[in-house]
Amino acid sequence: MRFELKNSQARRAVTFVLASIGVAGFRALGLPLPFLFGPMLMCLCAALLGAPLKGFGQVSVAARTILGVAVGASITPQLFTELPRMAASIAIIPVYIGLIGLVGVPFFRKVWGFDAPTAYYAAMPGGLQDMVIFGTEAGGNPRALSLIHATRVLLVVTLAPFILTHFYGAALSNPIGAPIKDVPIHELGLMVVAALVGWKGGEKLGLFGASILGPMIVTAALSLSGLIHIRPPAEAILVAQFFIGCGIGVHFTGITWSELSRIVIAAVAYVFLLAALAALVALVVASLALGHPTEAFLAFAPGGQAEMTVLAIVTGADLGFVVTHHLTRIVLVIVGAPLAASLIGRRGGGTRPED
Repeated sequence: MRFELKNSQARRAVTFVLASIGVAGFRALGLPLPFLFGPMLMCLCAALLGAPLKGFGQVSVAARTILGVAVGASITPQLFTELPRMAASIAIIPVYIGLIGLVGVPFFRKVWGFDAPTAYYAAMPGGLQDMVIFGTEAGGNPRALSLIHATRVLLVVTLAPFILTHFYGAALSNPIGAPIKDVPIHELGLMVVAALVGWKGGEKLGLFGASILGPMIVTAALSLSGLIHIRPPAEAILVAQFFIGCGIGVHFTGITWSELSRIVIAAVAYVFLLAALAALVALVVASLALGHPTEAFLAFAPGGQAEMTVLAIVTGADLGFVVTHHLTRIVLVIVGAPLAASLIGRRGGGTRPED
């Protein structure tokens, strides 16, 4: 069943209302992370039913700056004393990415019959937008790539809390921030400035992930200078969760039965392969005492940087450790993309699921 609603603002209003219902429902049932999972589940279900949803554009991007500020505020002088310990586990990341490529590319290429560029960029655990852009430029299928990476993020974000609570004994009850009334007004003002300057400045400089990394860099400088001592208020973190949840669900708007039965199923199967590989690497890191088990899991889980940041906050994990590893992974994947594109070229041989 499909619904027609062409006005963008009306579609966004529908999305907002459904997401808000999701929050209310999750809170009423006492379910975890209602501002993240409520909107995500409601928008996902509505999208699969053909509801006329639409993302919030720059508002969603702006919400991500809150997470950048939160990470930047956690970068303190004490963090630098931990860098030698991080270096050893960071050195594992190139091997981890290589293993993902060895498993993932043949999986999509041989098992599911994707063409070479689509198979490569579907396998790589980079940012959704980056992998779609690079994959499309290399001759891959943009719709398939978008759905595969959206499914990856959706499943990782859904499964991670269960794994954290049942296998790592982590609670999802860590205070996400002080109430806004308890945040000094001058620090709140500095956070707003850091978010805007970092975001827009990062975009002008061509910084990838500018909405998170730009504010993170500016806030880190303020934190190291002793001007910021606290994370963004709890209300701001909840806003970020809300728009992240909406964004994940809205990615499935307009999905066809053919895409659902082929591309999404391929992505689901791949996520379980990735999860097994990530669990193995996290176990090695924890066994070698290179990181706390919970933080090792979050650092190597193949989810999105923003989503893993939220989970790190609610579990009380070391944000610096988790984000540093995700940032390294994303940088290595993005830097390696042009080389991979030149090697893969625009070779055929394989079928594009939606061609």
